[in-house]
Amino acid sequence: MKHEIIHTDNAPKAIGPYSQAIKAGNMLFVSGQVPFVPETMEIVEGDVKAQAAQSLKNVKAILAQAGADFSHVVKSTVFIKDMNEFGAINEVYAEYFGDNKPARACVEVARLPKDVKVEIEVIAVL
Repeated sequence: MKHEIIHTDNAPKAIGPYSQAIKAGNMLFVSGQVPFVPETMEIVEGDVKAQAAQSLKNVKAILAQAGADFSHVVKSTVFIKDMNEFGAINEVYAEYFGDNKPARACVEVARLPKDVKVEIEVIAVL
């Protein structure tokens, strides 16, 4: 199956050998987004809520580039550094997803790129 690379300057550029997202047929696979501010490629200042919000803003920008939004997301994976911050991340997550409640996994990990507190990836159907 042929696939298309999705890229937008409104989300952080890839910091490794990967794409922001890949569109394959009617599926969109968005790479994990960390809380980098796209213009500066610096980690957003603030607590885990600020980091979750920036990660989701980045996801939103990539979805938009592909002609989608959070209502198209069917699966998400949330990687967090500290499971004790799950509730705070969940509050922000709920604001972005609204009534759409995709399947989700949330896992605590030992370390994330640049020592951020959260990373979020999604799969959407277009």
